[in-house]
Amino acid sequence: MYLLGVDLGTSGVKALLINAQGSVVASASESYPLYTPQPLWAEQDPDDWWRATCHAIRAVLSQSGVAAQQVRGVGLSGQMHGSVFLDERGESIRPALLWCDQRTAAECAWITERVGERTVLETTLTPVRRGVQAGTIVWLRSLEPEHSARVRQVLLPPDFLRSRLTGESATEVSAAAGTEL
Repeated sequence: MYLLGVDLGTSGVKALLINAQGSVVASASESYPLYTPQPLWAEQDPDDWWRATCHAIRAVLSQSGVAAQQVRGVGLSGQMHGSVFLDERGESIRPALLWCDQRTAAECAWITERVGERTVLETTLTPVRRGVQAGTIVWLRSLEPEHSARVRQVLLPPDFLRSRLTGESATEVSAAAGTEL
């Protein structure tokens, strides 16, 4: 029995294969670009994440000689708060806005004003922050309405990988809490 861990970082993905005793059998990493089309903007192509993830998984299986059928579980971790905008086919509409993207200051202020600072804090236990899904969804609706009209799902980066690996869209509680939705 083997377990596979996949960590989707801002600069690259890492894959780690361990055996039933918890010993590392193989590891691999694959990098991908970070795009900054304007100052304070940070984006990545989710398809780059997917290609790198597939490459890293294939590499650990190849290094170890372990057949994919022997892997009994996969754990995912990675960059939080980013927004992956998907259409009805589950394909990305545009590059993902990352946790470190700072373009949504006006949208975060708008949410806070519209909802009320006290209500925001009582509901989410945090102020509305740049680089988090609530503000990026409003930004997309306001500044890229042609993309916004096509959105059927907004996933966090590790959840995008989960969707590609399993065909199911899901998240975990602590990750969902960070979306400010």
